[in-house]
Amino acid sequence: SCEVLEAIENVIEDVVKSLAQKKAPVLTLANRSGWRNIEFKDSVGLQMIPHCTTKQIRSDCPRSAPKFALMLKILSMIYKMVQTNTYATKRDIYYSDTLLFGSQSVVDNVINDISCMLKIPRRSLHILSTTKGFVAGHLSYTEEDGTKVNCTCGATAVTVPSNVQGIKNLISHAKFMLIVEKDATFQRLLDDDFCNKLSPCIMITGRGVPDLNTRLLVRKLWDTFQIPIFTLMDADPHGVEIMCIYKYGSVSMSFEAHHLTVPSIKWLGLLPSDLKRLNIRKDVLIPFTKQDQNKLASIQKRPYIACQPMWKKELEIMAASKLKAEIQVLTSLSSDYLSRVYLPNKLQFGGWL
Repeated sequence: SCEVLEAIENVIEDVVKSLAQKKAPVLTLANRSGWRNIEFKDSVGLQMIPHCTTKQIRSDCPRSAPKFALMLKILSMIYKMVQTNTYATKRDIYYSDTLLFGSQSVVDNVINDISCMLKIPRRSLHILSTTKGFVAGHLSYTEEDGTKVNCTCGATAVTVPSNVQGIKNLISHAKFMLIVEKDATFQRLLDDDFCNKLSPCIMITGRGVPDLNTRLLVRKLWDTFQIPIFTLMDADPHGVEIMCIYKYGSVSMSFEAHHLTVPSIKWLGLLPSDLKRLNIRKDVLIPFTKQDQNKLASIQKRPYIACQPMWKKELEIMAASKLKAEIQVLTSLSSDYLSRVYLPNKLQFGGWL
């Protein structure tokens, strides 16, 4: 907390110095909106280059002055929270003055900019994001306030903790971890008692694009247990994108890559090549939209695809067919095909990339 307070004091000191010299104060932060400042490193994923281009949030420019004011406002809120050892969610911050902030996305963006400017992870700023992910399976841990949590598979899952950094005493006998893209598939596997049937495992879903807490938990479980991690995604560009976020990170959060990515993650399914191998009927597949084509083309150009020849091949199959499939397509073979046949065979015979 001393580090956070000092970093904020340094920013404010610069503002005061500028004012004393009758200059317009300026906030400088790394430009995190494009690929120019990003490098790909196999062991980390997407990370910011050491000497990246910066952008200035000026107080004397009509376009950036409102943002300058909002950054100072949220910096003062963070300073107070760190001093009093209290926490707030991004939602709490937005609702503290909805007229001033205008929208939740404005708050989210300013918080990420502050985290990037101070070079301090968001959770150290005492800001918690609301969690949407679920975890289930052979895992128990203690939350920061002493609450004991047991995720052992029942028909219900446990919400991913909102302060992943604070959990301790993690215990698990799981042999592997399965990240599931969608909530519906996750619930189906829970109903089929998948966590216990094959061999003990941990299942996690970010319910689509994962929030920060879900990604932090995946990374924490990897650091703690070093067990294989597999992903189960739709065979479409959106599913591939989500898997890449878990494995390699995202451009906008590349300044935090070291705490968030798990480059050892494997693509278990649904692979585009599986559709042909399993004789999935064409009429249950979905034609590509223009958006799908653009998304796939942009993924194929990314630096990490070059070092994944097998992934490259799968993406080429997808591009050639111009068809996509949801995981639910497997129910066209039988209602429990996913948990009874598909996953056990894949895990037993090494059908992952």
